[in-house]
Amino acid sequence: MAEEIRNKIALAVDNQSDIEKIESLIAATAPWTGVFKIGLEQYIRFGPPILNLVRNARRKIFLDLKLHDIPNTVAQAVRSACDLGVDYLTVHTQGGSEMLKAAIKSRNEHSGDGRPAIIGVTLLTSIGADMLRNGLKVEITLQEYVRHLALQAVEAGIDGIVCSAADLSVVAPVLPDHYTVITPGIRPAGRDAHDQKRIATPATAIQAGATILVLGRAVTAADDPGIAAQTIYNEIAGL
Repeated sequence: MAEEIRNKIALAVDNQSDIEKIESLIAATAPWTGVFKIGLEQYIRFGPPILNLVRNARRKIFLDLKLHDIPNTVAQAVRSACDLGVDYLTVHTQGGSEMLKAAIKSRNEHSGDGRPAIIGVTLLTSIGADMLRNGLKVEITLQEYVRHLALQAVEAGIDGIVCSAADLSVVAPVLPDHYTVITPGIRPAGRDAHDQKRIATPATAIQAGATILVLGRAVTAADDPGIAAQTIYNEIAGL
C-alpha cells in the first residue's frame, strides 16, 4: 500500500544547480516519493550520471525531455533512452501522429529490459487560453485542442499523457481504462502558482483522474522538503 501511494507522487528536481543538493533532496523525500522527474535543465547540466541518484534511491526515473523532432530523430532518441533504463520518457504530442508512432515503434523494438513508458505531453501548463489563441493562433478552444492531442496520443499507441487537471474531464472520454495520466501544476491549497496557469491540489487532481502527480517547488523550496513530501503523501493516503 505504501509503495502504491508513493508511486502516485513524482518530484521534479528542477531549479537546482548543485548535484549534492539534489542528492540530499532525493534522500529526504524518497520515503514519500516513488518517482523523480529529471527534466531538460538537469539532464543538460549533469548528463546521464544524474539518473544514478534516482537509481541509488531505488525509485523510478521520469526523464522529461519532451522530445519533439522529425520521426527518425525522435526514434533514435527513444532508443538511446531505452539504453539508459528510464521508466518514463516524454514526447510532445504536438509533434504529430507519425512522430508518436515512431517513438513507440523504437521502444517496442528495443531488445533489452529498458523499455520506458512513452508519455505524450499535451499542452504545457504555462499556456493559457489567450496564449493558445493569440500567440499560437490555434482557433479551437484550449480544452478542444488538448482533447485532440490526447486522442492523437491514444490512437498512436502512446502509453499515457501529461495533462493539466483542469483538462482531465474533457480528455477522460477518449482515454483507455487504466491509462497513465501524469498531472503537473500540483500545489497544496493556498500555495503560489508561480509560472503555471492551470494548477490543482492533489485531491482535485486525483478525483479528476490523475494517476501520477508532479510536485515541484511546493516541496523543493520548502523549509523541510521531507515534511512537505510527507504532507502530500498523507493527503493522498487519506483520499
